[in-house]
Amino acid sequence: MQIKKIGIVGWRGMVGQVLMERMQAENDFALGDYTLFSASATGQSFDGKMYGRDFGKILDAADINALKKMDVILTCQGGDYSKQYYPLLKRQGWHGYWIDAASALRMEKDSTIILDPVNMHVIKQALQRGEKTFVGGNCTVSLMLMAIQGLLKEGLVEWISTMTYQAASGAGAKNMEELVAQYDWVGRGIQKLNTAQSALELEKNVTSLIRANQIPHDHFGYSLAYSLLPWIDSEYEMGQSREEWKGFAETNKILQTTRPIPVDGTCVRVGVLRCHSQGLTIKMKQDIPLPEIEGMLKEANSWVKLVSNKKDVTLTQLTPAAISGTLTIGLGRVRKMRLGESFLNAFTLGDQLLWGAAEPLRRMLRILFE
Repeated sequence: MQIKKIGIVGWRGMVGQVLMERMQAENDFALGDYTLFSASATGQSFDGKMYGRDFGKILDAADINALKKMDVILTCQGGDYSKQYYPLLKRQGWHGYWIDAASALRMEKDSTIILDPVNMHVIKQALQRGEKTFVGGNCTVSLMLMAIQGLLKEGLVEWISTMTYQAASGAGAKNMEELVAQYDWVGRGIQKLNTAQSALELEKNVTSLIRANQIPHDHFGYSLAYSLLPWIDSEYEMGQSREEWKGFAETNKILQTTRPIPVDGTCVRVGVLRCHSQGLTIKMKQDIPLPEIEGMLKEANSWVKLVSNKKDVTLTQLTPAAISGTLTIGLGRVRKMRLGESFLNAFTLGDQLLWGAAEPLRRMLRILFE
């Protein structure tokens, strides 16, 4: 089908804003005719000068007839929207392309998880079969696969143990705002004490404040400030959280492995605003010299930045402060482990709002036009 009309839903949210910024930076708005849909700003005009085009009136995201006119619907609206309107459109005979940031449709049989630097061959095969549902992957899974693509491409990975350190914004804009509010609330509480405090007294007072039910916690349910939350998403089978289950399920769907690669670990929410990090233990299928491993890793794609396993460069280049807001996939602490010569240690991080969310969507749109 010839693609002309593209509808964007959920463009006002955090991922949607990042997507719009990236599309403007890459001149994606020149590809076709764009219509903006919203659940709360219907009928309003949107000043699109910053994007170099006039989008016209904002249409209702629940208007099925308007949605059916789109050749492509690109949505960052969330899983509830996808679960309601995707099947409704299909039942009414819509045959357009659906590109989705939410997780709701990822594991459906007729959907393809998109991460084209890693699985372009899978995407092309899906297009050749006539499939039209393309979904962005879990943020930590996508970032991990980008980081270690060189080893996966050579078929060297036997299994992976992941320990993630996930930013507040991975839970949503309101959660990120709540983390800032929690730090502010504790800071003001300490100031009210208005007394000189020893380090131990300071710790006791801060701990008392974060245990207090008065700290803002409507979204996380607990204090993330000055703490961490070693559980993300709902409870799942085998004692896993659903976020941990995605590591195995989505890795193997993205790669379309014939023999699944075991992936497991613990997912932790930490007091960082943006940028997910993860420590990896990788069991290799064979003992490969470390220089060869490093060569495979840094040559796999254009975005991996291999950081030397030295203290000074690690602490300046392999942190959320250094990586947030960029397309760089930081990868460092690469070394053989005392567990054995076939065990590899690594630490990687990336901006989950970019490669973990918005970037695969805009690149999928480009693939459709190409």
